[in-house]
Amino acid sequence: QVLLEESGGGSVQAGGSLRLSCVASGDIDSRYCMGWFRQTPAQEREGVAYIGDGGEATYAHSVKGRFTISQENSKNTLILQMDSLKPEDSAMYYCSADYGCDGGVSRIDLWDYWGQGTVVTVSS
Repeated sequence: QVLLEESGGGSVQAGGSLRLSCVASGDIDSRYCMGWFRQTPAQEREGVAYIGDGGEATYAHSVKGRFTISQENSKNTLILQMDSLKPEDSAMYYCSADYGCDGGVSRIDLWDYWGQGTVVTVSS
């Protein structure tokens, strides 16, 4: 069992920055990959960024160059630094853990554990 808890969401004006954190507890180990996803009421959940089993970061095209994903304290803390935020980045952001690292950004159905989410609102 893996527990994930996100924090750091909030409201910011366009062009601003936010830093999301996700603390993992439980049976998290090197067999898991971790990533960030987001969802709005009008859209399905989509992948934002994740760190693969080789430590490489992969980003959705819409956030590449603006967001940076990283890990601290081994795999226990996942960070999403969001810069140059746009109104279209407004969403509920979720942290997720994928046992076996087979989900990637697009195969959301293969991600195994999810946090409760943190809200990001970007005003124009």
